[in-house]
Amino acid sequence: MKRAGLLFSVFLGAFLVLGFLVGNTRPAEAGPLYQSERIIRGAMLYDQWYVVLGVDPPAGDMPVWSRQSSNTRSGGDTWRCSTCHGWDYQGKDGAYRSGSNFTGFPGVLDASKTMSEEEIVQHLKGQNDPAHDFSVYMDESALEDVAYFIKNGLIDDNLFIDPLTGKVTSGDQEHGKGLFLQQCAQCHGQDGSQILFRYEGQNATLGTMAVIDPWRFLHKTRFGTPGTPMTIGYALGWTPQDGQDVLHFAQSLAPNVEPATGEPVMNERSGGGNESPGGPATSWFTGLLTALGAMAASLGFALAFGGVFIGIVLILVWIIRTRR
Repeated sequence: MKRAGLLFSVFLGAFLVLGFLVGNTRPAEAGPLYQSERIIRGAMLYDQWYVVLGVDPPAGDMPVWSRQSSNTRSGGDTWRCSTCHGWDYQGKDGAYRSGSNFTGFPGVLDASKTMSEEEIVQHLKGQNDPAHDFSVYMDESALEDVAYFIKNGLIDDNLFIDPLTGKVTSGDQEHGKGLFLQQCAQCHGQDGSQILFRYEGQNATLGTMAVIDPWRFLHKTRFGTPGTPMTIGYALGWTPQDGQDVLHFAQSLAPNVEPATGEPVMNERSGGGNESPGGPATSWFTGLLTALGAMAASLGFALAFGGVFIGIVLILVWIIRTRR
């Protein structure tokens, strides 16, 4: 009876210790990682939501588009958040304040400071303006991710970009060069000329894009381009300062290009499928892989604590036996 009581005490003590460990231990990166994925996906939806969702853009122009006459774009481009609200997120008050990209539509930077995520979602659903209803084309998850990005992921890049010249006003060019060569050069080349973009009917290099439209450059390098498997600075842990430094270096790759003058009009690179360069799974296959990875992580976590539990029991039994 005495031995049975002793063994019960041993197991009870081990159980309490294990319970304490489980109750006070959790995966450190689970929350931040999920939040980062939402910001990345929301940013890509802001860029070109129909590519992220793997659907065709709606036919015709976005209903709100008819309220302006200065921007001559049409079709799918008019349905993109970035076309109206800008790559600096300030709309008519930012880089798109004049020129061929001007629409007169407001930005979303101020909304990120004054509106909640729920209010932004309702705005996307056309609560304040029925012509701005995207709920017919985007599911609830997509709408919430766009709102999450607007509320939590926007950066005011105009704080360190000259609005007239588009040049970075400060930054560590050598640090930016190191990040560029480490992450970007493998696809774009050391001089940024391996992948060409279309600009006013001509091919342009990455350096040209950095000079002509630095705000778009920063959005793309932070969050990626929908439909292309490019490296995403945000997923790599790049800070706003890192992005600024990379832009500073990239601008040096095109020293003879005229700077932006209030009307950046760099077009997207053509080609590419619907590959998702990051963020949450967008197909059943990638979703299955994510689920299996989560199960494997959970199993490993359980096995680790099982080992701790058994170890505690063996140590306590050993201590008791040696004392006898």
